[in-house]
Amino acid sequence: MDKLKDKVAVITGATSGLALASAKLFVEEGAYVFITGRRQQQLDEAVKSIGRNATGIQGDAGNLADLDRLFQTVKSTKGQIDILFASAGAGEFNVPLGSITEEGYERIFNVNVRGTLFTVQKALPLLRDGASIIMTGSIAGIKGFPGLTVYNASKAALRSFARTWTSELKARKIRVNLLSPGPIDTSVFVGVPQQVKDQFVSLIPLGRIGEPREVATAALFLASDDSSFVTGIELFVDGGAAQI
Repeated sequence: MDKLKDKVAVITGATSGLALASAKLFVEEGAYVFITGRRQQQLDEAVKSIGRNATGIQGDAGNLADLDRLFQTVKSTKGQIDILFASAGAGEFNVPLGSITEEGYERIFNVNVRGTLFTVQKALPLLRDGASIIMTGSIAGIKGFPGLTVYNASKAALRSFARTWTSELKARKIRVNLLSPGPIDTSVFVGVPQQVKDQFVSLIPLGRIGEPREVATAALFLASDDSSFVTGIELFVDGGAAQI
């Protein structure tokens, strides 16, 4: 239970789902976590659910002033970061080519690409040598799902970030990895008809939708010394959905 003992972690977009599950697991393993979210009430509830060793900082990952405030708080409180988990993301489904709007494009790329880039860049002065950077990708980044042109491309961009930053940060021994889930039982499935869920399940070799905790354990692997010789990879947690 001490894989992250005395480590400081920052997890963006962690008010629900896999990122919140990761925050809880990181604390169980000895870390202190800073989490972010856009809605204060949900953020407060998330911090309460974690229970201890957690601070919530309201903010939007696509807002650079919010990122500055986040890292200033981390600096004044803990002074350093051992684990940066850039997990904030946005998506818009069922938007085929021909229906994509400038507003929709900018919203998704602002959070998923621009937000991730500047989250990492603004964290660099606080990251310890040997730190771990994790980004949340998606099987969408390699699959080309119809109706998801912009989302698919935004997640593919993160794979490129992982490769480039692995090279650029190697002198500091900072590891950079992409964690790419498949269908996970989060709020995205709330209200989705059972028939649609069954269609998703039919595409997964393991025959079920994943659980947030299963992604969290993969994040723990990438955050801890268990992955000390792992960098530049894309780790799929997808029940085999994108692998066959």
